[in-house]
Amino acid sequence: MKIVAYTSPGCSACSTLKKLFGRAGVEYTTHVVGNSVSKKTFMEMFPMADGYPFVLIDGEPIGGLVETAKLFLEKGLVERPTK
Repeated sequence: MKIVAYTSPGCSACSTLKKLFGRAGVEYTTHVVGNSVSKKTFMEMFPMADGYPFVLIDGEPIGGLVETAKLFLEKGLVERPTK
């Protein structure tokens, strides 16, 4: 599974996403919008993105943190946290 995450500096959801990846034990690549890729380029590549983070898995757009977490739960990569 090839995971690419587009993030933004100071984004709390982006930090949470990285923790999710750690819990799942998956490897991923991060591109920081504004550093490794311009915001203009990001928006041209992914006009459907409505914010950060934005995740691709095996080249398919997944969405943000919530969509990625749901997918990881469905695939059994993580368990729902207990309270």
